[in-house]
Amino acid sequence: MSTSSPEAVKKLLENMQTDLRSLSMECKKKFPPVKEAAESGIVKIKTIAARNTDILAALKENSSEVVQPFLMGCGTKEPKITQLCLAAIQRLMSHEVVSEAAAGNIINMLWQLMENGLEELKLLQTVLVLLTTNTVVHDEVLSKAIVLCFRLHFTKDNITNNTAAATVRQVVTVVFERMVAEDERFKGIVEQPPPVQGNTNRRSVSTLRPSAKDAYMLFQDLCQLVNADAPYWLVGMTEMTRTFGLELLESVLNDFPGVFLQHQEFSFLLKERVCPLVIKLFSPNIKFRQGSSSAASPAPVEKPYFPICMRLLRVVSVLIKHFYSLLVTECEIFLSLLVKFLDGEKPQWLRAVAVESVHRLCVQPHLLRSFCQSYDMKQHSTKVFRDIVNALGSFIQSLFIVPNAGNAAAASAPAGGSGSGAQGAAQGGPGAGGVSGSLTTQAAFEYRGTWIPLMTVSVQGSAKATYLEMLDKVEPPSIPEGYAMSVAFSALLDLVRGITSMIERELAKEEEEAAEYREAHPDQEWQPQPVKGTVDRCDKQIESHLVWEEMVSACWCGLLAALSLLLDASTDETATENILKAELTMASLCGRLGLVTPRDAFITAICKAYSIQGQSVQIISPSSESHQQVVAVGQPLTAQPQGTVVLTAKNIQCMRTLLNLAHCHGAVLGTSWQLVLATLQHLVWILGLKPGVGGALKPGRAVEGPSTVLTTAVMTDLPVISNILSRLFESSQYLDDVSLHHLINALCSLSLEAMEMAYGNNKEPSLFAVAKLLETGLVNMDRIEILWRPLTGHLLEVCQHPNSRMREWGAEALTALIKAGLAYKHDPPLAHNQRLQLLLLNPLKELSNVLHADIRQKQLESVLQILQSQGDSLGPGWPLVLGVIGAIRNDQGESLIRTAFQCLQLVVTDFLPTMPCTCLQIVVDVAGSFGLQNQELNISLTSIGLLWNISDYFFQRGEAITQELEREEAALQKQAQEKGETLNRPFHPAPPFDCLWLCLYAKLGELCVDPRPAVRKSAGQTMFSTIAAHGTLLQQPTWHIVVWKVLFHLLDCVRRSSTTADKEKIESGGGNILIHHSRDTAEKQWAETWVLTLAGVARIFNTRRYLLQQLGDFFKAWEVLLDHIQSAALSKNNEVSLAALKSFQEILQIVTPVKDSDKPGDALAAMGVPPVLIDPLTASGPGRPLVRSDSLVERLTRYNGAELQAPPPGEESALEDSALWWSAWNTWYRTGTDSTRPPSGGTEKLSFIPSQPFLTALIQIFPALYQHIKVGFSMEDLRKLGVILHGAVSVPISSDASPFILPSYTEAVLTSLQEAVLTALDVLQKAICVGPENLQVMYPAIFEQLLLFVEFSCKPPQYGKMETKHVANAKYNQAEWVALNYVPFAERSLEVVVDLYHKTACHKAVINEKVLQNIIKTLRMPLGLKYACPSESTWKLAVSSLLKVLSIGLPVARQHASSGKFDTMWPELANAFEDFLFTKSTPPDNLSIQEFQKNESVDVEVVQLISTEILPFANFIPKDFVGQIMTMLNKGSIHSQSPSFTEAEIDMRMREEFSKVCFETLLQFSFSNKVSTPQEGYISRMALSVLLKRSQDVLRRYVEDERLSGRCPLPRQQVTEIIFVLKAISTLMDSLKKTQPENVDGNTWAQVIALYPTLVECITCSSSEVSSALKEALGPFKDFMQPPVSRVQNGES
Repeated sequence: MSTSSPEAVKKLLENMQTDLRSLSMECKKKFPPVKEAAESGIVKIKTIAARNTDILAALKENSSEVVQPFLMGCGTKEPKITQLCLAAIQRLMSHEVVSEAAAGNIINMLWQLMENGLEELKLLQTVLVLLTTNTVVHDEVLSKAIVLCFRLHFTKDNITNNTAAATVRQVVTVVFERMVAEDERFKGIVEQPPPVQGNTNRRSVSTLRPSAKDAYMLFQDLCQLVNADAPYWLVGMTEMTRTFGLELLESVLNDFPGVFLQHQEFSFLLKERVCPLVIKLFSPNIKFRQGSSSAASPAPVEKPYFPICMRLLRVVSVLIKHFYSLLVTECEIFLSLLVKFLDGEKPQWLRAVAVESVHRLCVQPHLLRSFCQSYDMKQHSTKVFRDIVNALGSFIQSLFIVPNAGNAAAASAPAGGSGSGAQGAAQGGPGAGGVSGSLTTQAAFEYRGTWIPLMTVSVQGSAKATYLEMLDKVEPPSIPEGYAMSVAFSALLDLVRGITSMIERELAKEEEEAAEYREAHPDQEWQPQPVKGTVDRCDKQIESHLVWEEMVSACWCGLLAALSLLLDASTDETATENILKAELTMASLCGRLGLVTPRDAFITAICKAYSIQGQSVQIISPSSESHQQVVAVGQPLTAQPQGTVVLTAKNIQCMRTLLNLAHCHGAVLGTSWQLVLATLQHLVWILGLKPGVGGALKPGRAVEGPSTVLTTAVMTDLPVISNILSRLFESSQYLDDVSLHHLINALCSLSLEAMEMAYGNNKEPSLFAVAKLLETGLVNMDRIEILWRPLTGHLLEVCQHPNSRMREWGAEALTALIKAGLAYKHDPPLAHNQRLQLLLLNPLKELSNVLHADIRQKQLESVLQILQSQGDSLGPGWPLVLGVIGAIRNDQGESLIRTAFQCLQLVVTDFLPTMPCTCLQIVVDVAGSFGLQNQELNISLTSIGLLWNISDYFFQRGEAITQELEREEAALQKQAQEKGETLNRPFHPAPPFDCLWLCLYAKLGELCVDPRPAVRKSAGQTMFSTIAAHGTLLQQPTWHIVVWKVLFHLLDCVRRSSTTADKEKIESGGGNILIHHSRDTAEKQWAETWVLTLAGVARIFNTRRYLLQQLGDFFKAWEVLLDHIQSAALSKNNEVSLAALKSFQEILQIVTPVKDSDKPGDALAAMGVPPVLIDPLTASGPGRPLVRSDSLVERLTRYNGAELQAPPPGEESALEDSALWWSAWNTWYRTGTDSTRPPSGGTEKLSFIPSQPFLTALIQIFPALYQHIKVGFSMEDLRKLGVILHGAVSVPISSDASPFILPSYTEAVLTSLQEAVLTALDVLQKAICVGPENLQVMYPAIFEQLLLFVEFSCKPPQYGKMETKHVANAKYNQAEWVALNYVPFAERSLEVVVDLYHKTACHKAVINEKVLQNIIKTLRMPLGLKYACPSESTWKLAVSSLLKVLSIGLPVARQHASSGKFDTMWPELANAFEDFLFTKSTPPDNLSIQEFQKNESVDVEVVQLISTEILPFANFIPKDFVGQIMTMLNKGSIHSQSPSFTEAEIDMRMREEFSKVCFETLLQFSFSNKVSTPQEGYISRMALSVLLKRSQDVLRRYVEDERLSGRCPLPRQQVTEIIFVLKAISTLMDSLKKTQPENVDGNTWAQVIALYPTLVECITCSSSEVSSALKEALGPFKDFMQPPVSRVQNGES
């Protein structure tokens, strides 16, 4: 019934009247004023009721008067009256008919009662009713009411105190509730916010509405009171406790957070008053360290006080929970303090309370997230969230390390007892009988001897605190052991659970959105922001992701450390399960957030708990006492097993967690698969599971080693574990592609580790990874493409492992996968999915790289199976299969090669028509590779045969193959164009069918340079034969490639190999095969190959010349071929070099295919062209000469050819031709230069010296070559030629060849080389002769060349610094090298010179270039040597040549005397005469008198030449020269004899005839009767004076010597000389007599007369011969005794 209903009002009025009546009754006697008031009150009420319709309102208006009687009643202080009044007042209040004024009066009255200590409980009740029923009490009145309650709280009476406390609490609540209601009322009205003042004074609350103001003042004073300051509003407070104040603060903050968050003023209070207060009150706790004695600290530290501390923590919890957003900085401080309170140095109770507070935070994940956002993610801020987690962790650690100070019994445990036992006893107390019993039953942690029990402290997910609720305790309680640990443990678990469930909820929401979006827009990728949505939302999502990542990053280290420690210490299955679950959820969460490091760390922790890292799970040792049940013992899976491994029940528990993780969270494991799998592998190893078919693991025989023990508990579990493992890998088919890849990668690296371990020992390897790879592959066959590469790539590595068991399984897995893949019904089927088919077959090909024979055997077996089952449908797979067959290597051993070769033979015989034509090329390659293997020579030779068969197949099926290949080509071309690439295949520009041929040729080409001579020979013959037989099929441009890429490439290779081949002698060809000496080194065997190849190529050039000439770069090809010929010709092998020249001749001659009727010889003869004969090249002996056609004839015969392919060339081709010839000339020149250049080094490094047949052949090529280049042949070319001719002639012969080449010394015969040289010059000279004028300038050069050869007669050429023995003195076995006999050659050259000079003496060039002078100069040498010449014939020939040349040349010289061109010749000539007539060499002793006379007659001939050809023309001749001649004649006329003559021969050997002729000549020119010119007279005068002077000298010397010699006779020659002089004088006298006196010069007379006294002196001589001669000389003087008068005068003058 509501208070305002009519009935209620009526009742109220009745009650009030009744109350007033009762009051007046009570006060009738003692308190008459009260009685009166009461009675007037009754009247008042009645009046109000009668007059007003709204009685209650009227009552309220007049409430002051209505209440007055009751107030007065209370004033009586009579208990009975007071009680009655208070009840009445309460009734009025409850009907809300008390006005503000009345209420004030009531409160004042209550205050008085309180001060008098009356009716305390009733007072409290009244206040409460007054404040709760209406809101009329405000401001000071309200504060007075509140103070009243506070005052009552501090009475002596306990009940009153407690009631008052409750009332205070309720009143405070009411004040704030009023404010909330007021806010509600004004919610719709927007107020103008007051201007914010800079520094808000705490009293300025003018902006607040009334109720708010009250609440504000109240809260402010509560803070003042707790801070022990005077209140501003609660006037009249006498005392207050902090604990109560803190409780009130806490309740307000907890119950009315909205007030503080909505009103700035209140927020301000929080910041400015509450937080500083809390921090201030915390200070004793912060400073206090347990156990710091007061003596140590100068000022006594205030001890922390449990009630305040605990309440402060509660306040802090509330502040953090509700006002975190307002008090960011302050909360940071609080949280840091909280973390500090967990320190080991703080009192136990403080740590317990702190840990409870932390637990409270841990169950609020959203709050934790805010911490993370506000602190951890801000720069330069404390990482609060991280610190909380870390503090929890270190708190747990400290519990294990620090002995529990609160537990005295534990501290005093007997030191000797082993940790756990002693503590157990202490824990159980003295009466604990079964220690171990108590241990196993109670959940606990045990770590390094510290044992901590585990209690259930709160329900999961709620932080129910024990000590934070002890508000009645004043002293700190004692904390049972294990309590703190249990709370911390719960906190950890709740923290993990809260964070993970919160984040996972949000992730799931996001994924749902993504899924919906994908359904709506199947074609687009889902972005965190919706298409039309705001960017803001996207940012929020990205931000939330960042927050989650930061949260995990901040907490994972601490969590992990703590959880790992607990897991290690846990002895209780449930606790272990919880820890493992926490680690698992964290790992999965990190995985989903993509945080790799923490994810791996958690997984590692679980694995570590299974404990595989490094060595072992737990090495059993006697000292370790584990409370774990041991379930298995085995060998650890390590390279060097040490000790044994124990598996406990806890390990198996971890194992299950791992399996669970892998099974349910496989998708997020990523790279951590590796850890998980490594651990599983270890389990499998210890439990001894072995792989079976398809990779499933079955319990096998126990692992080797006696140490493996499995308990029955595990034995029954084995099938289950095996099953779970298989299921785990089967479930891989549900993983997404990325996760599947991670799984595969992990298996691969695990397998790599197993491989590492299996190296170097034959221990059973761990096959877990390989088996599981196979299993994973088989269940994912439908998407095999994405994992095929990594899967097979790794298995291939396994196949290469040295451990046979490992390798065998690798191959087994790989081939099983390939076969399964080919057999699987793919969609689309393999036939339409070539790419997949190739992908599946590819690893089969890769197996070819494995060196182990067992693997290759397996591979070839599976190839066989595939051929049998899928052979017809291989199609595009053929290249791979062929690749496998062809992947042979020389180190494989014969059996594998033989097996593979049988496959190849099968393919060539049966499958060529069925495979795509594009594979034919591969077949060629494979056949070639069998040719190149060196294990089995017969297979190599057979495979060359196969190549021949294949070429026949090409030939027969040419049409079909061409069509198919061209179709294929067009398709490829189109693809390439679309991609904008060029088509890339070997020999590209050629048509595809031609390319097939080119590949065949190229392969044969490779075989042509095989190291085995037999293979080379066979391949070379096959190759040149196929080119000859099937070359017609090739299109013209393809020939270009044949020339360049096949033939020239082959030549390059052969040349390279030949030049680097080994010169060691090969003993014998293995077994009893003998090797001929011409093939007994690798070099010689290569030489044969080189010869064959070069000849083959040259032949092709010859036979296909027209075809080749139409190619654009025939000239270049020609150059290259010439280059090859040149390098072969210059090779250091006689066989090769000679053959090269043969090929040179062949291509120069260009013997064209001619009809039988037109044999070249006949054609030439018919045209009257004399064929040029060239010596055959085989040896120097006679043989069939090769016909050398000159270019005109060559062209004629060429165009009569049978294969006429081009019209006769016009001018251009003539030019082209000359270019070819010039190119040939350059090659010839380079070859000549290099082969004849003498070695530069000393003799010790004997270089190669070309053979005579080679040089002969080389020089013989020139004449024919010259015919084609004579038009442009220049002086420079001639000079080059000269160098070569000279060089060639200078080359010595090796002594062992000399008997075959050299004529015996006695025969003066030229060697064929010398003949060739002269022929070459002859051809030149003839060409010059008939050539145009400008050619004639070459004459002098030819002379020069010939004259060089002439010098050889006296001075054989040096070949470098080589020492050669002269052939005459060479004992054939001594000299390495023998010089040729150059005399016949030089003499022949001289004859040629004379002939040539005869023809050309008058040529301008010959005159200008002083040829005559050079001839004379050259002849001076043999003339001067005379008897010293190597051959007597030389000087005789030289003299006769000189005479011949002079007879032609002197007239020319005289003719050109004026031009001065012959000036230098005269002295040369004079010297030549001088050297010859007065030679320094002595005649040989055995020279007969007849011979001597013959030689003298030659001298006489020379003098006669002088007298007939020179002196008569003295006026055209330089004076000096005439003077020299005169002196010479003079010398000759009184010449001394040779000192070696014997007495007997003296008369003969005096060369008297010669002297006489000289003298006569002298005289003849002395007194020539015809005085024609003064010049002539001058000659005669000079001649005479010379003669007389000489006579004078000889006579004087004789007289002197005679006098000195005494009795000794003078030497014979001196006597002879004097006799000669005397005879000469008598001859002179005779001549003077005959001459006309006027012809004789006066000087002459004077000289003649001056002789007289000297003659007289000689009379005393002793020799009779001299005397008789003297007599004759003196006789004629008588005619001059009496000269006529005129003469006398003349004589005197």
